Amino acid sequence: MTHSNRHYVLAAGGTGGHILPAFALATELDKRGHHVALITDERGAQIPGKPDFMPAHVLPAGRFGKNPLQWLRGAKAVWEGRKMAMRLFESFQPSAVIGFGGYPSLPSILASTSARIPTIIHEQNAVLGRVNRLFANRVDAIATAYPEVQRLKPLQQGKTHLVGNPVRAEVLNLRKRPFPPYEEEGLLRVLVTGGSQGARVLSEVVPDGLAMLAPAIRQRLQVTQQCRPEDLTAVRERYLTHGIPAELGTYFEDMATRLADAHLFIGRAGASTIAELTAVGRPAILIPLPIATDDHQAANAREMAKAGGARMIRQEKFGPKELAKQIKALADNPEGLANAAHAAWNCGRPKAVEDLADLLESFGGADMMDVIRVGGNNARGASQGVVAGQTSKTTTAKKESAE
Repeated sequence: MTHSNRHYVLAAGGTGGHILPAFALATELDKRGHHVALITDERGAQIPGKPDFMPAHVLPAGRFGKNPLQWLRGAKAVWEGRKMAMRLFESFQPSAVIGFGGYPSLPSILASTSARIPTIIHEQNAVLGRVNRLFANRVDAIATAYPEVQRLKPLQQGKTHLVGNPVRAEVLNLRKRPFPPYEEEGLLRVLVTGGSQGARVLSEVVPDGLAMLAPAIRQRLQVTQQCRPEDLTAVRERYLTHGIPAELGTYFEDMATRLADAHLFIGRAGASTIAELTAVGRPAILIPLPIATDDHQAANAREMAKAGGARMIRQEKFGPKELAKQIKALADNPEGLANAAHAAWNCGRPKAVEDLADLLESFGGADMMDVIRVGGNNARGASQGVVAGQTSKTTTAKKESAE
């Protein structure tokens, strides 16, 4: 089903976790012949990867911290952003608006719901975020990345659709590639990241944890690790002391290629990270960020861990000995690691961007598409040859072998 020459507004920003799925959706909508505009904040406007065809409108969003003195200032910014969004909607005439959570989406969703423009929210995490919770009752549809989302009320389930979390095309293109050969005498390639700026706890623990592995595994290690700039020298010295080959950097432009070559990932459990790991099918050891709002990174990791594609270690228990133990459990034999990779792959939802675009197209002139409601061509089922089922009232898909 196609609907030519429609206008859609995407509201996202603040962090890459919110805005990168919006970039992926914009590319899909453009391929379908639609016009797309982005509403974001100053931070979102600086995040690389925005498609050239999509204009970006920077609006004040406001933030509401713990200090009540900041609330009035934040409310004034949100109200000003709402007025600016309303003016944009008058000229752009969107068929629908979709918000990707975070404070930068608040003025746009406030404006679209007030103007009775069809509105969707997309939740990337396994816990409904604060802004999305605020509008969950008022929007026309809620798109989720996980079959189980905390803070989602029972009465909201009827308009909830499991689509997954859109990922970059260069990562999604790796899904059909087999897991890299891993043999008892071959290299064990480990990729370590902690987000765009790395994570200090990984720099402190991972080198020493890898050094505690049995010689049969340790001698075959080849490590790529993203570090904070101030940690690079100390981490390099640790790897040299342990005699473990390691390539270190503060940023890797070819991260998709490195993910494709990796046998094991070690890092945080952000929504985009989980989406990419499951899209490609890479086993992981995940250390959720303990200060994440509503502990959402731990919730993100649970589906993958339950399926056998990952091991989750809480940061307070994340030490060299525990890390070495979990690596051994995953990588002690080639078959076990390959099975974990397959379990991670089975958690992927490769049609996320298409399903999200289908959902958006179903508003503003067409009936709600049954494919989204019942999952007949949804999520994992379309590429794995399985029939999607329904859990409670939330669209979901069976996890089946890709063989």
